[in-house]
Amino acid sequence: MNDLISKYFPHLSPLQRQQFAALGPLYVEWNEKINVISRKDIENLYERHILHSLAIAKVINFTPGTQILDVGTGGGFPGIPLAIMFPETEFILIDSVGKKIKVVQAVAEGAGIKNVKAINGRAEDLKQKFDFVTGRAVTDLIQFSAWVRHKMKKHQLNGLPNGIIYLKGLEHTIEEAKHFGAAYQVFPIKDFFEEEYFETKAVVYLELAG
Repeated sequence: MNDLISKYFPHLSPLQRQQFAALGPLYVEWNEKINVISRKDIENLYERHILHSLAIAKVINFTPGTQILDVGTGGGFPGIPLAIMFPETEFILIDSVGKKIKVVQAVAEGAGIKNVKAINGRAEDLKQKFDFVTGRAVTDLIQFSAWVRHKMKKHQLNGLPNGIIYLKGLEHTIEEAKHFGAAYQVFPIKDFFEEEYFETKAVVYLELAG
């Protein structure tokens, strides 16, 4: 397993360590067939994709039984790393591009991740409701929240009320905070991880009532 993950998450189980270690070879193999990660970024997979996704685990520790929808998951981020980190949480990863979902399914199967379901489709078409919706720079958060606003359960299981947990750059968060008001919180990732890549990155939480 990449040292970066154990650096910030030292208390992983042997199975979690094994699954994180499996991601590297699996993504390299599948990225050669179906390009879901840029050639430059595949060399930095553990920092720029896996650890970046796990910044969400520094903001919230999901209660067992939590159900999460990862919208526009691409190659499986942040959903796949979070599913390893929270094996008792149910993740549905959705993307409108079928070949990306093929990679997600293959990686989840290859790494033995049991709590992931990958769907080729649009979030708006899903009937199910969730505790949280995640995403990573899919679109601006105003548009994203409009897509998923009606996907929230009413009952709260976790320390944070149900809503969106989103990975994005810090640059537009001031404008978004003005738009959303008190329901909007920003967590700079540089507060969690010391690597230079995270200087301009944030986890954003937006409370959405079910």
